[in-house]
Amino acid sequence: MKLFDVYPINDIIIEKALGSNVWDDKGTQYLDLYGGHAVISIGHTHPHYVKRLTDQLHKVGFYSNSVKMPLQEQLATMLGKVSGKEDYQLFLCNSGAEANENALKLASFYNGKKKIIAFRKAFHGRTSLAVAATDNPKIVAPVNETDNVVFLPWEDEAALEQAFQQYEVSSVIIEGIQGVGGINVASESFLRTIRTLCDQHNAVFIADSVQCGYGRSGKFYSHDHAGVQADIYSMAKGMGNGFPIGAISIAPKFQPVYGMLGTTFGGNHLACAAALAVLEVIQEEKLVENAAAVGAYLMEQLRTFDKVIEVRGRGLMIGIELPAELAHVRKELLHTHKIFTGEAKPNVIRLLPSLALTKAHADEFLAAFRKELSK
Repeated sequence: MKLFDVYPINDIIIEKALGSNVWDDKGTQYLDLYGGHAVISIGHTHPHYVKRLTDQLHKVGFYSNSVKMPLQEQLATMLGKVSGKEDYQLFLCNSGAEANENALKLASFYNGKKKIIAFRKAFHGRTSLAVAATDNPKIVAPVNETDNVVFLPWEDEAALEQAFQQYEVSSVIIEGIQGVGGINVASESFLRTIRTLCDQHNAVFIADSVQCGYGRSGKFYSHDHAGVQADIYSMAKGMGNGFPIGAISIAPKFQPVYGMLGTTFGGNHLACAAALAVLEVIQEEKLVENAAAVGAYLMEQLRTFDKVIEVRGRGLMIGIELPAELAHVRKELLHTHKIFTGEAKPNVIRLLPSLALTKAHADEFLAAFRKELSK
């Protein structure tokens, strides 16, 4: 048997990782400014994280949700405190796509309506409803197609108001900062308009925080910059620092019913241990504050580069738009300077490093980037 070849991959084998660095099988060191799609939130192989998981594995690694698990309750309590959503409820699953799938389903259970509003360039996952709400026809199979999802232009308040007049809207799902779409930041006024319209029409505001949440933007959820409360927050990537875990944080107005949502692996002992370790390190090392400070420094410096068209983002979720003729720069950063970055499209470089990224690491990247742009 061979692997099903669906990933364009770099011919690099990572054998060791620590903090913001990784090493390949030849001993070459790389600076990791991508964190495996924004997954590495507290740094690779953080000692507290490793100990938390190891200790838990020596006790019990898994049992199903048919028994009481104090670790789940501890995680819910701590996440509520760190995120500022202590009166919300937590449902645990395994991935961001599952989180959004459950959020959309729960919204429809709540108000009995079907229409979902999503936005151009949105990415919400690859499962049935999540991919239907993703603006990429290439990954939507015929079986996923539905007329229940309406795509609107990004930041178009008039189109949004018109959609609420035209449809019985169940939910509006929006990334606070679009990741795959090119690091597009939702304005505070647009997020507030969504909140107002959802309140007026009994629709559910779903804040997709899978990539832009968990402190990456300099606030716990990037939607928090607008000073609004969403009804459901979906999360995953940075939640487990590499261990598969996802969740939705659910406003108190939603009433649970046995069987309405469910999962086999979600919220297992190891997943909760990983998520608790992440929150403990985020608090202890003040990583949300660090993301805000180092991210602001990086963006300020990047905006001084003549060949950069635009720098977008918040905290340590940064997009660098370059002219089309400089689309090769990302590959040069990797192969010449040994720096991992990501891309949103060929000429947008995405930076999604650990929230523990230091100013020294930022300067290392800036020096390499400067060399490439000066060629």
